[in-house]
Amino acid sequence: MSKSDDSVQVGDPHPLGASLRPGGVSFCVMAHHAEWIDLLLYDHVDADEPARVIRCDPSHHRTNDYWHCFVPGIQVGQLYAYRAHGPYDPDSGFYFDSDKVLLDSYGKGVAVPTAYDREAACKAGRNDRTACKSVVTDDRAYDWEGDRPLRRPFSQTVIYEMHVRGFTRHPSSGVAAERRGTYAGLIEKIPYLVDLGITAIELMPVFQYDWQEAPGDRINYWGYSPMSFFAPHHAYSSDSHPLGVLDEFRDMVKAVHRAGIEVILDVVYNHTSEAGTGGPITCWRGLDNRGYYLLQDNNRVYANYSGTGNVLNANRAVVRRLIRDSLHYWVQVMHVDGFRFDLASILSRDITGHPLPNPPLLWDIDTDPILAGAKLIVEAWDPGGLYQVGSFVGNYWKEWNGKFRDDVRAFVRGDAGMVPKVAKRLIGSPDLYAHERQEAEQSVNFITAHDGFTLNDLVSYNHKHNEANGHANGDGFDYNLSCNYGEEGPTDDPEIEAVRSRQIRNMLAITLLSLGAPMLTMGDEARRTQNGNNNAYCQDNELSWLDWTLVERHADLRRFVRQLIQLRFQRDAVRTGDRVPLIELLERARVRFHGVHVNHPDWSRASRSLALSATSLSGHIYMYFALNMYWEPLSFELPAPPRTSPWRRGIDTGLAPPDDITGDLATAPVVSGPSYLLESRSILALFSPVTRPPGSTGTERRLDDE
Repeated sequence: MSKSDDSVQVGDPHPLGASLRPGGVSFCVMAHHAEWIDLLLYDHVDADEPARVIRCDPSHHRTNDYWHCFVPGIQVGQLYAYRAHGPYDPDSGFYFDSDKVLLDSYGKGVAVPTAYDREAACKAGRNDRTACKSVVTDDRAYDWEGDRPLRRPFSQTVIYEMHVRGFTRHPSSGVAAERRGTYAGLIEKIPYLVDLGITAIELMPVFQYDWQEAPGDRINYWGYSPMSFFAPHHAYSSDSHPLGVLDEFRDMVKAVHRAGIEVILDVVYNHTSEAGTGGPITCWRGLDNRGYYLLQDNNRVYANYSGTGNVLNANRAVVRRLIRDSLHYWVQVMHVDGFRFDLASILSRDITGHPLPNPPLLWDIDTDPILAGAKLIVEAWDPGGLYQVGSFVGNYWKEWNGKFRDDVRAFVRGDAGMVPKVAKRLIGSPDLYAHERQEAEQSVNFITAHDGFTLNDLVSYNHKHNEANGHANGDGFDYNLSCNYGEEGPTDDPEIEAVRSRQIRNMLAITLLSLGAPMLTMGDEARRTQNGNNNAYCQDNELSWLDWTLVERHADLRRFVRQLIQLRFQRDAVRTGDRVPLIELLERARVRFHGVHVNHPDWSRASRSLALSATSLSGHIYMYFALNMYWEPLSFELPAPPRTSPWRRGIDTGLAPPDDITGDLATAPVVSGPSYLLESRSILALFSPVTRPPGSTGTERRLDDE
């Protein structure tokens, strides 16, 4: 093992990472304050020491902040890492430790040793055998067979948030044991997603993450603990080879695209797995702690707006470049269709932690031509107190609408004073989005997500039950807006069960019939339960996995969701992908609010019911929705449908399956008479397809003029 090697060439400061070149590999890494860098080459991921150490000295191998060299004879699959030499002075923000093996911040693959140990990177001493290594990859080696991102308009999008491992890990999935919980396992279940009507899957974090960042012997299951912003997570591959995960991920994307479904990644650019003071030195901390992280108190303390110990300095030039390069890689090389940005409000903070009026990173992404057409969705808040729903900067971001979630939950539960609020949520939240002339799909509408109760648990528990997490039930939200309807947890009481079933359908109907882009959560269509755990981040077991026996046990609910999606697409059948502002769509739709009497909505605090009529966005269907969250049946006076067509009942959640929904409006039951008696805690949806004269364009006369 030699510290010098005459065959090694100087190399170039671009591109960052490990890049194949004729005859070898070019390596480049950013480390502003380092005194010198060692490139480590390993023959095996479990090796006790590198087979070769190449010293990069500042006189030859440094250009500005970039350390680089070209190594002849290196090929795809080579394992490598770095050691960075410099001051170890935490009080000054320096964490250089020449004993620690460091991942390449631009590494496209990660190899994980059998004895991987997070704690070894937290304490003094060498950690070659227990540290992850980067892998030299070849971006050009994969045959995409003509695949391209689908670019489906948001107006035609139904999102399904899912966990790659949890989707097929359960023994009941029917997937072969070696493929359960993997990208390959997901491929086998694509027909299920197609049958349900899903058009986009939103994958919880698939960047390589540190699964050991969890209390005790538990596992970080969700994956919000990134070790790399480029490499796919190794444990989600059925192929154990470090390069196998790349092909398996791309196989998945290609197969999903062939089924007409987009792939959206839940990405974590606000913090890393290195945590706060005392955390491991695995990559960014050891290369340039003061450059990558947001530090306070004269560089002694990590800002912690993420609640995880650290925050990336997202608006510093080098971090902005890292994030954009990562996004480019996943779009250009891995063919993903979009991103959901975790705790995105953090990305708007300046070096002092205050929100910037025009954050450079967010505008970089918003105006990036490589990302043009990619779906950009944000979680527009952070644990540090920023809440930017309705005010997130930029032109093309879509937002998880937390107000939709909370207002609909409270309304369906029967809380007082919710009718005026839920009325806004039904029509695209104009109080949040009309002022900027944003399109209707600016609002991503959801009731549940990975974080919180499942839909089944939302109607089964009054309180969270997180004891299994090891925090004495102190973790997770206490403000859930849930209701058990008479008994905590599972019940054999048929009356309670009937109400729960109806309330689940009510919330699904509101989500899919409201203006905005709907998002469903894995397993809600089959009443997946976490036994009241609303923060199952460390539960890599049957508590979190999708139990596929529920799919058949609750086949009626799955049928309801499938036909609900069909109704949504029939309603918007000829809607184009044009970015029409929400306020203009509402003018076209001619929305009218009603109460139990036509044109007389009850906005009082005591009201628990609401109705509305409107023309569909396609202009071909007249619609009437009645929502009765009162505890007794109510009779709703019906507006007259267009002269040419009667009312047809698409949905009545107060009816027993299969009469609760009809996915084909042409065969839906006709509703006649001046009024409709709607069961307590139920939703009614009537549709009247408009018959136009031959040659009519549909623009000559508004439905409300008939």
